[in-house]
Amino acid sequence: MGDIKSVKKEYEEIINQISNPELASNWEEFERISKRKKYLERIIDSSSELEEAKRQIEENKMILKSSEEPDLISLAEVEIKSLEERKKVLTKEIEELLKEDKDASESFNSVIIEIRAGTGGDEAALFAADLYRMYSKYASSNNLKQKILDSHSIGIGGFKEIIFEIDGPDIYSKMKYEGGVHRVQRIPKTEKAGRVHTSTATVAILPKPKATEIKIKPDEIRTDFYRASGPGGQYVNRRETAVRITHIPTGIVVTSQTERNQLQNKENALAILSARLLEKKQLEELSKIASDRKSQVGWAKRAEKIRTYNFPQGRVTDHRIKKTWYDIEKILNGEIEKIIDSLISAQSK
Repeated sequence: MGDIKSVKKEYEEIINQISNPELASNWEEFERISKRKKYLERIIDSSSELEEAKRQIEENKMILKSSEEPDLISLAEVEIKSLEERKKVLTKEIEELLKEDKDASESFNSVIIEIRAGTGGDEAALFAADLYRMYSKYASSNNLKQKILDSHSIGIGGFKEIIFEIDGPDIYSKMKYEGGVHRVQRIPKTEKAGRVHTSTATVAILPKPKATEIKIKPDEIRTDFYRASGPGGQYVNRRETAVRITHIPTGIVVTSQTERNQLQNKENALAILSARLLEKKQLEELSKIASDRKSQVGWAKRAEKIRTYNFPQGRVTDHRIKKTWYDIEKILNGEIEKIIDSLISAQSK
C-alpha cells in the first residue's frame, strides 16, 4: 500500500491550499480541490479502518496464544474470521479507489499526436510521414475519427512536422506509450552506394483536455494571421488563412494552416495549445508527487529512444520491453495492436 503515503501527503497539501484565502475568489478551482479532498478522504478513512482491523486481528491472535478459557478462545476465533473478511473488503475497496483515480487520469477520448523529423535530413522527414501513416491506418482500421491540425511538408512526401488528432474511447490509455524517439535503419532512396542510414523522428502523445479542464482566457493569447505556404515556400492560397497563436503567460506558440479559413485554423491551433497546456500542468503536478507515484505515469519522455524500425532485418524492436516483431511492413501499415498490448501488459506488471 505504498500509494497511501502519497495520498496522505497530497491530502495535507490540499488542506493547506483550502486554507489559502485567495482560493475563495476562484470558485472553479475551489470546487475541483473540494472534490479531490472528498475522494482522498474516502481512501484515508478506508485505510484507517483497514489498519484498525489488522490491529484487532493481532490482538485476537494473542488471545489464542495466551488464553486457556474456551469461551474466550471461541470468541477470538469468530472475531478473527469476521475481521479477515472485513480486511479483504477494505483492501479491495482501496484498490478500486486508487484504480478509479488512475483510470480517471487516463480516460481521455481524444489525443493530439505530434510527429517531428529528427536527425537524418530528408530521410527523417520521410520516416515522420511513415509514422503518421502507421497511426492513421491504425485509426482507420479501428473506425476512429482523425483530423490533421497542422503540417509542414518537404515536397517529396515527407513531413518536417505533422500534428493530428485521433478520437476514440480511452484512446489515450492505448496510445500514451508511443511518445518518445523512434529510430529507422534503412537504405534511403537517395543513397547510391546502398549504405544503411539511421534517422529519427520524435512522437509526442498529448491528451486533449475537456473544455472545462483547461481554460484559455482571450487576454492571455496573441493571434496572428499569415498566408499558408506549401513545399518550397509557394503560397497555397492568397488569403491569410494560416493562424499563429502565442500564449503570453507561458510563451507557448502554436500554428495551424491545414484548413481554408481562419476560424477552422484558429480552432485547430487552440486545440493544440490546450493539449500542450494540459501536458505542462501534468508535468508540474508530477514533479510535486513522490517518486512511487511517478512510476505509474509510464514511458512518455520525448527524449527517450523507445523503438527501432530496421528494414534490412525486417524487424521492429521496442527497447523498453526488449521485444522484437519481424513483420515491419504490417506494423507500418497500422497493425500496432500487438505492440500496444505488449506495452500495456508490461507496464501493468
